[in-house]
Amino acid sequence: MDMLRDTVCVQGGYHPNNGEPRQIPIIQSTTFRYETSEDMGKLFDLEASGYFYSRLQNPTCDTVASKIALLEGGCAAMLTSSGQAANFYAVFNIANCGDHVVASSAIYGGTYNLFAVTMKKMGIDFTFVPSTATDEELEKAFRPNTKAVFGETISNPSLDVLDIERFANAAHRHGVPLIIDNTFATPIFCRPIEFGADIVTHSTTKYMDGHGACVGGCIVDSGKFDWLANAERFPGLTTPDDSYHGIVYAEKFGLEGAFITKATAQLMRDFGSTPSPQSAFILNLGLESLHVRMKRHFENALAVARFLSKHKKIKWVRYPMLEGDKYFDIANKYMPEGCCGVISFAVEGGRAAAERVMKALKVAAIETHVADARSCCLHPANATHRQMNDRELEAAGITPDLIRYSCGLEAAEDLIADLEAALATLD
Repeated sequence: MDMLRDTVCVQGGYHPNNGEPRQIPIIQSTTFRYETSEDMGKLFDLEASGYFYSRLQNPTCDTVASKIALLEGGCAAMLTSSGQAANFYAVFNIANCGDHVVASSAIYGGTYNLFAVTMKKMGIDFTFVPSTATDEELEKAFRPNTKAVFGETISNPSLDVLDIERFANAAHRHGVPLIIDNTFATPIFCRPIEFGADIVTHSTTKYMDGHGACVGGCIVDSGKFDWLANAERFPGLTTPDDSYHGIVYAEKFGLEGAFITKATAQLMRDFGSTPSPQSAFILNLGLESLHVRMKRHFENALAVARFLSKHKKIKWVRYPMLEGDKYFDIANKYMPEGCCGVISFAVEGGRAAAERVMKALKVAAIETHVADARSCCLHPANATHRQMNDRELEAAGITPDLIRYSCGLEAAEDLIADLEAALATLD
């Protein structure tokens, strides 16, 4: 049966048979036994499905990945050891040395560094465009060797909301896929595939886990991008892979299997950013309550944002669902039920005042984390985006006085009282 989103959170991806465990089993094994070498050979040749080594695939991890694929409306998914690994694999699976990618400039600092520094050393060039780019600005960013477009549904920490349809249309006009990091919105509030995205990534460390218990990532393929129709752009998917006896992924596995199969068989094999079965199990526990938690995160964030917007010591507040926010209309288009629990704001008095307020908080802790059951805050210019220069910070929508505040699941009244007391220290 087709299950609604909330039911998928609880039961999707795993359906035990008579007498089998009700909870997903943790298959804590690196290897799997076979009767004959011929049986194992079929696995290594990608001629049969199954498991032979957990660096590539593990039943527990695949069970959880299938749940996330269902939540996003995708056809296939794979877990990775972190969100960074998910974004790297998603891009590197189709872009190689000498290729080019268009990306929104309003993205997480770690992702920006991955693209602008590390992957640049690998020979992949990135052009960064504003998340508010017009059709004309997007067109100018493309090159003959462009292989993908990348953006975040809600950017971390500037809270820009991407016009997914505009970026998807631009990508498709040039015969390339749109990759969307949907970490902040989660599929509870936005399913980018429904608006034209082709690949969706997540740092499952954040809301999907939701309890700061395990680092992880996920890639979901929509199964809708036609690699063969754009064969000359994607030789890795449309020409023989010599490391697997000449398999052509797009031909053998079709639209719904080519991308994830290649990412698993090649990239996970060679780079090994492998999630543990234990981490996948913990992630699934978080997924079972995701639909409930996201509503509370949103309710708390909206209440806190409204409080801050009226406080005399607050310079500005950014929250897409706050009335008057510049992204209010587009947020309601893509996320009519809510957006996330993260707020960005600045206090009067600049960087020093921001740090003073953060130190005075009692309920929200200063952490290099976000999207947790417990409220936390961070000064991005001094932490996650520390590697950026002033120009790059400005392009990412980050000012030196910006505080990223992640509303947890506590009582909104306590969060507001904590902020009010901390702001009073500026008197």
